[in-house]
Amino acid sequence: QVRLVESGGGLVQAGGSLRLSCAASGRTFSTNAMGWFRQAPGKEREFVSRITYNGGNTYYADAVKGRFTISRDNAKNTLYLQMNSLKPEDTAVYYCAAGRRPWTTSDSTDYDYWGQGTQVTVSS
Repeated sequence: QVRLVESGGGLVQAGGSLRLSCAASGRTFSTNAMGWFRQAPGKEREFVSRITYNGGNTYYADAVKGRFTISRDNAKNTLYLQMNSLKPEDTAVYYCAAGRRPWTTSDSTDYDYWGQGTQVTVSS
């Protein structure tokens, strides 16, 4: 069993920044890929970013590329998402997810554990 706890969400003005964290426990964190997804009201959950088990490769959705940065600290069992130049369309509940393998795709079925989510609201 894996427990994922997100933090760092909040209300920010357009153009501002937030840093999300995801603390993991229950499985060896460093052996699995991790990802961030988000779900806006009335929309389906969508992929945001993912990172391989050792942090060597990162991937981003086109909508956030150049503005968001995913990283991980395997010594602290923690995943991060630095979000800069936030836009109102970034408003959503953000979820971290633990991958089933050291490498994953952007498909949510590649992830077997999910956090409870943290709300990010960007005002215009």
